[in-house]
Parts: sequence; structure tokens; C-alpha cells
Amino acid sequence: MASTSHRALRLLSLLGSRRTWQLRDLATRLTVSERTVRRDLDTLRELGYPVQTVRGPNGGYRLGTGHTLPPLLLDHDQALAIAIALQTAPSSVFGLHDDTARALTTLQQAIPDTLRAAMESLRLTRLQNYWEFPAPPIDTGALTIVGTAVRLRHLLVAEYLRADGTRPAPDDPDFAAAHRIEPHHLVVWAGRWYLIAYDPADHEWRVHRVDRLHARPTTQLFTPRELPGGDLAHFVMSSHDRGDTPATWPCTGSARLTLPAHIVARWAPGGSVVEHLDDHHCRLTLGAWSWPGIAGILATFDTDLTDLHPPELLHACHRLAHRYASIQTSDRAGLPLDDRPRSDR
Repeated sequence: MASTSHRALRLLSLLGSRRTWQLRDLATRLTVSERTVRRDLDTLRELGYPVQTVRGPNGGYRLGTGHTLPPLLLDHDQALAIAIALQTAPSSVFGLHDDTARALTTLQQAIPDTLRAAMESLRLTRLQNYWEFPAPPIDTGALTIVGTAVRLRHLLVAEYLRADGTRPAPDDPDFAAAHRIEPHHLVVWAGRWYLIAYDPADHEWRVHRVDRLHARPTTQLFTPRELPGGDLAHFVMSSHDRGDTPATWPCTGSARLTLPAHIVARWAPGGSVVEHLDDHHCRLTLGAWSWPGIAGILATFDTDLTDLHPPELLHACHRLAHRYASIQTSDRAGLPLDDRPRSDR
């Protein structure tokens, strides 16, 4: 059993989440009796924390306003770093969703309003994924601009960047003039940051890679719109153009898998691109040192493969299939079954 001081700190953390707790729920979370929880609540009151009792059928206990926490000396960049770390940690470590949410709430209550606004600008939607793909580092300044625009509903002036982060020249075929977009949602999926935005010029919803978007803030407000279908995860995964590109390999190929995108994303190697096709199919683009290497990785998914590109990948799959089919079954002595003495068959 935890010590009284440790348990009191844990109880204070639970109460700091700004919700009303019923006594039995607190006892369950702390793995102690309800009588022990009452004593710990009295201990917090003696220390000066305004623990309130809420009457009624849905009553319980909550922490009132005005409580004092130890001062946190954080500068702007430190506050942003903590906000990002707390929100992205559950994507790489299981079982932290509740704890990180409470930690973020506690931190926001203990910092000045200016830093709290900066942290709230980076409130993001995290899509379920199990594998972190390598991606270029995101500049905190760029995240602040995009996150603030999402929170305040301000238009952004956006330009698209090349995969290496540089701006295309006016004579570059990838060049696109800066235009205004409505930033609606900041999303993290497969280790990358995406902005879901509406383009009022061509009346289209799009998904943008934040690290490939040069955005300038404005003070012009826009009216929030309803995302088609209302499902952030489905919209991001089903968008055929998110600005994703696979890692650089000597050989790069793709195949259509009879598995949903979120399953493939869980096990696909770093640098791969997973494209949602429908609820039961996706396209996986990946690279390796050789075509048989890609074929071998695809085989690990143990599912039907169709629409393989390029032809070199298809030929490599056929060669591997022929090679595996020609392997003879051997016994423990290493002799093919047909070569063993008849008495041993």
C-alpha cells in the first residue's frame, strides 16, 4: 500500500482534473477503503486545499478554485515542449491516456495565462496508430502558428513546400501561389502532423502535412464548418494526397492489401506510406534494398496482395513463391522425406 503522503498526492492529482469524484470511484482508483479516502481528504483540507463536498445523487468531491500549487518556472518553449510531449506520449507508450490528460490539465492550472494560451493552441486530435514513422522535425513556431489559427478560427495564408522543406521557385512545376485556407483540425497520425483545412477558393477540404506547409497568420475570422462525414480518422486515412512520400530506398514499390489501413500502419516499417482504400483494403508503399526484400515484407502481412507496382516487384514475388514451393520437407535428420528408409516413413 502506498504511503499516506504518496497517496495524498495521488488523490490531489485526481481531484485536480476538475471533475467531481464519487467516493467509491476514488477508493477504487487509489485501491484503498472509502474510510481511508475520507481521512486523506481531511489531510488535504488541513494542508489548505479547498476540497469541496458536492451534495445530491451525482455528488462527491472536487477541488475548488484558488488552491496553491508549487510554482513552475517554465519559459515559452518549455511549455510548448511539455504540451507536445504529453499529447503525443500515448501514441508510443500504452496506458498513458488518462495520466497524460490529467498531467496536462494540472500543468495548465499552474502556469500564467500567456503560456496557457500557447499550450491550448497545440490541443490536437490524435488518431490511433501503433507505429511511429520517421518524419522531419516540426518547428515549434510553425506549430504555434497553425495551432493558434485552429483555436482562434483565423484564416491562414499558406504556401506548399517541397519534400526537403524548401520553397518551389515560380518556374517550378510544383509551385503554387500562396492562398488563404480555413484551418479546422490539427491531427497526429503515424508520427506525422497534419492540418485538416478547407480551401474557400475551390470549395475543397484537404489534408496538409504541417512540415510541408509555410503558413502565415492573419486576424481574419472564419465560420467553422462541418467536416464531411464527421470522422477525422477516416478523412485523414482516406485522403489520397496528404503530401506523404516514402523514405528513399534503392527499390520502392506498392501493393493493395486486404487489410484495413490502421492494422497495416501498426506493423508497416518506418518510412512507409499507408493509404486507406476502404474499410477492408489499403495500399502500402514501401522501400527496401532489393525487390525480393519488399516482397518478403509484404508476405509478413499474411493477406491477399493485388495491384502490385512496378513490374519488378511482381516478378520478385513470383520468384520467391517458386523458390519457397521448391523447398522439400525434411525430417529432423535433415533428409528429405522421400529419401528416408522405408521403415522410417
